Amino acid sequence: MRALVGFDGFVDLIMDLVDVRTEMSPDGYRRIATLEALAKRIGSASGKSTNIEGVTREKRWGGNGPLLAGGVACLGMRTTYVGAVGRDGDPRTLDPVFAPFASLCQRVVPIAAPGRTDAMEFADGKLMVNHCGPVQDVTWDRIVDVVGLDAVRGEVGAAHLLGIVNWSLLGGVNGIWRGLIDHVLPAVAARPGVFIDLSDPAKRTDADVRAGLALLMEMNALTPVTLGLNLAEAERLCAVLAAPSAGATLPERVLTMAQGLREALRLACVVIHPREGAGAATSSGESVWFDGPLTSAPRISTGAGDHFNAGFAAARVAGLGLEQSLAAGTAVSGAYVRDGEAPTLGRVCEFLRHLPEPDRG
Repeated sequence: MRALVGFDGFVDLIMDLVDVRTEMSPDGYRRIATLEALAKRIGSASGKSTNIEGVTREKRWGGNGPLLAGGVACLGMRTTYVGAVGRDGDPRTLDPVFAPFASLCQRVVPIAAPGRTDAMEFADGKLMVNHCGPVQDVTWDRIVDVVGLDAVRGEVGAAHLLGIVNWSLLGGVNGIWRGLIDHVLPAVAARPGVFIDLSDPAKRTDADVRAGLALLMEMNALTPVTLGLNLAEAERLCAVLAAPSAGATLPERVLTMAQGLREALRLACVVIHPREGAGAATSSGESVWFDGPLTSAPRISTGAGDHFNAGFAAARVAGLGLEQSLAAGTAVSGAYVRDGEAPTLGRVCEFLRHLPEPDRG
C-alpha cells in the first residue's frame, strides 16, 4: 500500500504554562492544569497586566501532514511526503528537525520552510498557537515547480491514499485542490482514496468554508473523499451548512452530525472523532459509533487526532469495514497518546487485543 501526503509542516514546542514557581530549577514549578484555570488567570488581568511563564518540555517535528504521514508509514504504508519541511533560507533542503520523520517515509520532498506551533496541553484540552508565515509559500505552483506535473501525476496514480490536511492554516490549499481536480485526477488511470482534515476552521469565514467544501464535492465526483473532523470542527460545519446536530447522547449527536454533513456534501464518508470515541457515516447509508480507549493521563495529546486519521484512513483503503476502521483509528490514537510515538502495526494489534477500558477521569 502506498500513500502520498501533504502539504504543511510545523516545528512543535510542547509547553507547560507555569502557575506557581516552587523553586528556580527547570522543573521547580506547578503548571496551570486546565484551560479553565488559564482563562480565569487571563480574565483576572483585564484592565491590568500579567506575565505567564512558558516552559518548553519538548521540541519535535509536527504539523498535521507530517503526523498523518508518519502515522501511516509506521503502519507499513510506503509513504511519500511533500510539504513545508525545508530549512529556513534553503526550503528545498530538509530541516534537520524533520530527519526522524524522513526516516519513516520512503521519500520526503521539502518545498518550503515550516511554521511553528506553541502547543500547550491541559487536562481539559489543548491550546495551539500557530506561527504560519512560512507555510503560506505552499501553493500549487510551488508544488509543480519543485516536483513537476508529470511526477505529481505519477505519485497520485501510484497511491492508494492521498492525504491533504491543514486547510485552515494554509491559504494555498484551495489552489492545490483545484490543481488536482483540473490537472491530475482526470489524467490518472488509478485514483486514490482521498482523506481531508480541515484542521480547526474556527478562524476562517463561513464563505471560505463553503468555498473549500464546494471543491471537495467536485473532487468526490472524481474519486472517493473522506472528511475527518473533531467535535468542534463538526459543530462549526453543521452551523455553516445548517445541518442537524442534536442528540440525547454524545454518540447520537456525532452520528447525527456525520450523517447530516455527509448528505449535505455528498461525500463518500464523514468521520468525527471526539475524545470519547469516533463515529462515521458513508454514502452506502452505513453509520457506526465506536467507543474509544480514552485516558485521563496521556503522555502526549498533540497529534492524537492526526493519528486517529492515520489509522482510520489506512484501514479504509486497505478494505476494512467501517466499524473495524473506527477501531483501528481509535487504537492508533490510543497507543500514540500513551506511548508518545506513532505505533507500528504490531503495537496496534497488541493494543486492540488488550483494549483498555476507557479512563474518563
